[in-house]
Amino acid sequence: MTASVERPGVPRVPGWTALLKVPTGMPFSLSYSLILLGTGLYAHLGDPRTVHDLLTVSSTDVSNLSQRPLLTLLASALWVVGGITSPYLVLFLLVLGALERRVGGLRTAGVFLLGHVLATLLTEIPVAASVAVGHLPDSSLRRLDYGVSYGLIACAGALAGLLPPRPRWALTGGIGAALIAGSLMHFDPLTDWGHALALLIGVACWRHIRRVAQRRGAGPSARAPRTT
Repeated sequence: MTASVERPGVPRVPGWTALLKVPTGMPFSLSYSLILLGTGLYAHLGDPRTVHDLLTVSSTDVSNLSQRPLLTLLASALWVVGGITSPYLVLFLLVLGALERRVGGLRTAGVFLLGHVLATLLTEIPVAASVAVGHLPDSSLRRLDYGVSYGLIACAGALAGLLPPRPRWALTGGIGAALIAGSLMHFDPLTDWGHALALLIGVACWRHIRRVAQRRGAGPSARAPRTT
């Protein structure tokens, strides 16, 4: 006869299906996804000149960041590259939703902002320095660069930290391989470097993310019933 009992000290580790399960109770991810859906629709249906102007002022290039840093960082995260047809829209809801269920909306937003802001600054500051010393032309100060990819990749990297060791590194390696494949198809050194930094930022959040998930009973230290 089998019976379910609680065994202290036996870890419960979330599997792939648990991380990807479509949940309720993720207001931040759902609200943000609706905003991205709205701006994606506008980018597809709106006046092309107006859309271009909006994207230009939302671009996280050196020129915009030096004049209005906070507004630029916020505005750039309201658009998705590719608009309504972008796969980022679906990935955004799946990844941020799974992370939010385990660590809450505020911490999910924190990981996203950390990836978005730090990866942006760590790629644009060297550009400004290179222009200042004459290694790059002045045109490098004004380039179209917007979207949620840095924050999304940081959240995906952080989410991997909630898996057991082998799947954790498999997912992290898979994200890295996807980034390399993307860079081979559309080579952009600045964006590619930003994506790599965003993944490292997500990995750097593992310890904190696991600690929070454990406190909420959704992480590797949560107890599970065992059969005997």
